[in-house]
Amino acid sequence: MSKRQEELIQKMSRKEITAHLVFTQVFLLSIAFLLSWFLFDSFAEKWLDLVTGISFSHWLLYGVLPGFLIVLIDLLLVYFLPRSFYDDGGINQKVFEGQTYPAIFWLTLLVAVCEEALFRGAVQTEFGFWTASILFALIHFRYLKKVVLLVSVLTVSFFIGYIFMITENLLVTITIHFLIDFSLAILIFSRKKESSIERV
Repeated sequence: MSKRQEELIQKMSRKEITAHLVFTQVFLLSIAFLLSWFLFDSFAEKWLDLVTGISFSHWLLYGVLPGFLIVLIDLLLVYFLPRSFYDDGGINQKVFEGQTYPAIFWLTLLVAVCEEALFRGAVQTEFGFWTASILFALIHFRYLKKVVLLVSVLTVSFFIGYIFMITENLLVTITIHFLIDFSLAILIFSRKKESSIERV
C-alpha cells in the first residue's frame, strides 16, 4: 500500500471506511450471483447444493476445527512478531477499533459470506482451485509489501480452497473465514481498549 493511500485512510472516518467495506462486499456478492446466473446449469439448485448436505460433525471437523487452528497460529505469530509485520495500512484498525461486539460479528460475517460466495461458490466451482485461490489472494493487494501478511493470506487462501475442494460446501469455508476475521477484529478491538485504559 502506498504512503498516499495510507494517508487517505487515516483521513477517512470509521463510518466512511465501514460503509466502503459494506459496499465492496455487496459488490462482490453481486458479482458472485451474476457469474453463477450465467455459468451454473441451475442457479437456485446449485446454490442450495453448496450450502446444504453437510453433517454437524463434518462442519465441526472441516470448518470449526481448522478455523480455530488458523486463529491459534495467527495469535502465536502476532505474539512473537513485531506489530509492524501485521500493519495493513490502518484499514482493519480503523474499521474495528471503535465497533461494538455485535457490529464486529455482523461485519466479519458479511465479509466471510460475500467473499466465499464469490471465490469458492462461483469462481472455484466453475474455474477451479488455482484460479479461485490466486484471485482471492490478489484482492488483498494491500498486503503485497508486507511479507508476513502476504504469506498468511496466500496460505489461508489455498487452504480454504482445498477444504472447499474436499467438502464442496460453502458453510464450511464461510465458518473458517469468519472465525479468522472475527478473531482478528476482536484482537484489534481489545488492543485499542487496553491502550485506552493505559492512557487513563
